[in-house]
Amino acid sequence: MLWPAGEPWPHCEEVHLHVDSGFRKSPTEVRLERRVRERWRPDGAMPALTPTEEALQQRNAAWIAERLDDGPPGPAECPVPLLPVAQLFLRDIPLLRPPGRADLLQVLWCPYEHEPHYKPSTVLVWRSAAEVTDILTAPPEPYEADYPGYVPEPCVLAPEMITEYPNSLDLGQELQQLLDDWSRWQTAASGVDNSYAEYPREFYDVHLGNAPGWKVGGWPPWGRTDPYLCYCAMCEARMVPLLTIASFEWSGGDEGRSWTPEEDQDLVADSHYAGLDPSQPTRVEVGSTDNMQIYVCPNSPEHPHTDLIQ
Repeated sequence: MLWPAGEPWPHCEEVHLHVDSGFRKSPTEVRLERRVRERWRPDGAMPALTPTEEALQQRNAAWIAERLDDGPPGPAECPVPLLPVAQLFLRDIPLLRPPGRADLLQVLWCPYEHEPHYKPSTVLVWRSAAEVTDILTAPPEPYEADYPGYVPEPCVLAPEMITEYPNSLDLGQELQQLLDDWSRWQTAASGVDNSYAEYPREFYDVHLGNAPGWKVGGWPPWGRTDPYLCYCAMCEARMVPLLTIASFEWSGGDEGRSWTPEEDQDLVADSHYAGLDPSQPTRVEVGSTDNMQIYVCPNSPEHPHTDLIQ
């Protein structure tokens, strides 16, 4: 991450209590174990370990034995260094609305769930990329994370401008009734097959409304809840979506082809083992394969942001 060496790395100062989920691993352990899984063979045979991976395996065994001896887990080590989640440049994503001379958005989060909504707490940093001359090469990392899905896997971005339509829950009652009218879909010769006859609105929501995946701007992916309006705590303006942090870039099966990039179409129907899904390059998993959507104030990016799980 393009972080100035002389600038303090952000930490979460809240108190973190563990839920005994059976998972307590450092980000380094999570990523190394992913490397091993990437080399798993279709026959299920375990690949040969590198010396680094052997050391990790021994460390894990020792850690498990120590945990069993010490009893249930205690409070997390505080304050907790935040993990980088996204780094977005204005030159790549014109939809960003940075303050002043900033042309870079950095998103970080705490890899622990926070009450009352049990999700990672997020921090947004706007800065000018040209002003960062001495880069921090080894930022601190948290001792452990609540879940592997809270440890992002470093990857590059390929931004693409798309058009999506609102979720049907964001539409008025009259439009929703039109979407529920199967005869209109048939008259429109839209190519909708009979599998959508009972719930024609589903075709709209799957193939036209709410593009899945990580995105800047766009429409909220309702479904976990009904539409919920967010208002700025400073000026009471209605907040707008800034970034969607998604568990998956596209859905599986034929439904996923509508939003899957052309170069990845052949991967949609492929079977995948060891949890390595090409639609999850970041390995991030929010909630129960949900999305976290970050909202900002349209009047000032410096006003506090908020987020929702959908």
